[in-house]
Amino acid sequence: MSTSLFDLSGKTALVTGSSRGLGRAIADGFAKAGARLVINGTDQARTQAAAAEFRAAGHQAEASAFDVTDEAAVMVAFERLDAAGIAVDILVNNAGIQHRKPLVEFTSAEWGKVIATNLTSAFIIGREAAKRMIPRGRGKIINIGSLASELARPTVGPYTAAKGGIRNLTRAMAVEWAQHGIQANAIGPGYMLTDMNQALVQNPDFNNWLMSRIPSKRWGKPDELVGAAIFLASDASTYVNGQTIYVDGGMLAAM
Repeated sequence: MSTSLFDLSGKTALVTGSSRGLGRAIADGFAKAGARLVINGTDQARTQAAAAEFRAAGHQAEASAFDVTDEAAVMVAFERLDAAGIAVDILVNNAGIQHRKPLVEFTSAEWGKVIATNLTSAFIIGREAAKRMIPRGRGKIINIGSLASELARPTVGPYTAAKGGIRNLTRAMAVEWAQHGIQANAIGPGYMLTDMNQALVQNPDFNNWLMSRIPSKRWGKPDELVGAAIFLASDASTYVNGQTIYVDGGMLAAM
């Protein structure tokens, strides 16, 4: 009985930015829990290849390549899923970018690109998913936040603003859509071993600082997000709404 709460069989999950990185790890966890996948990325060939790899491993997977910041492309993608009879039960807004420089050096265009990719896209895709979830009376939305949803560091100002926005966008979704059987929650990863953080991993000064700051004394691994994601995607969390779960090795708990 307890295990069945986490079973995703019969559910379809769209994970943005899932052709690699954290999104790929989450998609892999969902597939092993029984979900059908809709794999997303901006590179069509890589997205199709990732979906093919899941199918070769015995999972159900479709490819849906589109830019999450392109509203028209998002709407077309959902219309194609509708036409194919594919209903998204679980949405993970994972796609994101980073751009590091001092705030005084950011152009408006650079700022806007980070906000559009990390925050506005979650609204657009979440809106399109919710339009379809509301009539069905159920759905799961998981937004990927960050430690930057709570804390700031120099040189990542727009990312911090976007991820802080993700925390409250998640609350807004929960407040409006809970009455329709939708749970909207967020996961806040700590410092994870991903391509986006590779420059930090290779920086001895930063790495030494980080090890002194994290109680677990190590970087997180992408597959360590999977448990939280499955919990929020499953029937185990039907009364959890508007929350952000931090998977950070204890960093936010430490002074």
